[in-house]
Amino acid sequence: MELSQGGEGFPKRSRLTKRFEFLTLSRLGKRVHTSHFVVLSKSSDAGQSRLGITVTTRVGNAVVRNRIKRLVREFFRRRRGAMSQAQDIVVIAKRGAEKLSLNDVAAELQNIFIQGRSRQK
Repeated sequence: MELSQGGEGFPKRSRLTKRFEFLTLSRLGKRVHTSHFVVLSKSSDAGQSRLGITVTTRVGNAVVRNRIKRLVREFFRRRRGAMSQAQDIVVIAKRGAEKLSLNDVAAELQNIFIQGRSRQK
């Protein structure tokens, strides 16, 4: 699998960090469900794509939650250059996401992040 496209860094301006940003996306964003994630997205006012990740304690302990966050961040970091327009994106992990590898995460999120192909809910 080829993942490398776009910048290699993940600066703070590429992250959603404020609670109101997450709440705005949950109210106004397009919601897409996959088998292991819920992805909320809307066009960004910041001029670049930004990512927020939510993994609740129901998914696993801190080690498990941090691993899922690292995998999603790595996928975003390598693929954000391929996005057609700037988007704010929140990825919410579901139970079972702890069993995924980076390739599994990429396969599941690629259509949503890059091509925007998926059903809207």
